[in-house]
Amino acid sequence: MIAMARIAKAGLLGAGALALSGCLSLGGDPPEKLLTLTPTVAPADGATASAGTGNVANAVSVQPIETPAKLDNNRIPVDISDTEIAYLQDAFWVEKPSRLFRRLLGETMRARGGVLVLDNDDTPLLAAKSLRGSLMEMTYDAPTSSVVVVFDAMRTNEGGTVVTRRFEARESGVLPETASVGPALNRVANQVAGEVSNWMLGG
Repeated sequence: MIAMARIAKAGLLGAGALALSGCLSLGGDPPEKLLTLTPTVAPADGATASAGTGNVANAVSVQPIETPAKLDNNRIPVDISDTEIAYLQDAFWVEKPSRLFRRLLGETMRARGGVLVLDNDDTPLLAAKSLRGSLMEMTYDAPTSSVVVVFDAMRTNEGGTVVTRRFEARESGVLPETASVGPALNRVANQVAGEVSNWMLGG
């Protein structure tokens, strides 16, 4: 944390960060409002899915998502340069991005219907297909005034075959303010979740 603080402070001194100096912070009291990820698609009212015990062909398991250190908290990183980051002032997720994104993936796949999605750690079922991966970015990029979500996914198919793929989405023209960055990140996270869902379920 000390090293990251030095990096962030150094970034704020750079010319490219001058316009952001009033919008970035490494501390302070949390705001009254917290940010979350909300699915843009959802299962139909009353929709159900079921499976028996054992290895289930119509079940998909969404495993815990890994993140780099800069996302292992409830703040929104701001990339100032390739080597300098800070955090967006007064912007706090309700919980860590990895948990929010895992839940978003599960809800997005459930919305397609016809498949049992397991996205918690308390199930006796062994799904025929599983998803794991690393959320590399859920970030505001200051030089391009854009938000970016990058997810490195790993799909394990029935029989043990492993396939990997990187998913990335960006939205530019975003102001470095919580009111703009939060909704923009929600949109691009949903875009990535939709692409992952299609990849996992063969759409």
